[in-house]
Amino acid sequence: MTSASTGTLTRRRVAAMVDHTLLKPEASRDDALACVAEAADLGVLAVCLSPSMLPIDTGSQRTCVVAGFPSGKHHSLVKASEARLAIDTGADEIDMVIDVGAAVAGLYDEVFADVLTVREAIGPDAVLKVIIESAALLEFAGPDAVTEVSKRAAQGGASLVKTSTGFHPSGGASVEAVELMRAAVPASVGIKASGGIRTAEFAAELIAAGATRLGLSGSRAVLDGFADD
Repeated sequence: MTSASTGTLTRRRVAAMVDHTLLKPEASRDDALACVAEAADLGVLAVCLSPSMLPIDTGSQRTCVVAGFPSGKHHSLVKASEARLAIDTGADEIDMVIDVGAAVAGLYDEVFADVLTVREAIGPDAVLKVIIESAALLEFAGPDAVTEVSKRAAQGGASLVKTSTGFHPSGGASVEAVELMRAAVPASVGIKASGGIRTAEFAAELIAAGATRLGLSGSRAVLDGFADD
């Protein structure tokens, strides 16, 4: 297992890796606007919202929305249509959920096709993050499934492979999952850790393991654990 202190990381550097996230089902439009305002105050990279919140002005922060969220049990064409609509109404980035059941069953070609369908719908320029629910894969299928699914996601056009929705009962991000994902994909493909990241120390461990993005709902509390520049 990789470990790290926060001492080698600054608040500004970590903020530049953060997707400040609001995906609660009960969130209102006012909540989304408050999330955007907080993101600007924190200086994070992106705001991640439900697609129903679009269009929304996120200022200098990138606009990220989810597709096929949170179960991933949507038809690929539905995910693709949802993602395309989001791009057309102002999203810069899409976080799609794979069919975890297909992955657990070892149907990796289906995972590849799912990702490719969304990539083709949104075009080559939009950022596509592929949520694999790594905790569920580790629980139900083992480490090899995390490796194989990450590879197929990258082959299908993922810009980043992402650990978790944060909604699955198996759990969220882990150092083990990030290490497996980082080893499985080319350096050109990023790794987004999300789900259950509540402290600066854990965030630092995930970054040391290979995470290049962090999905945080409690961004301020995590960032407050890092030293200023």
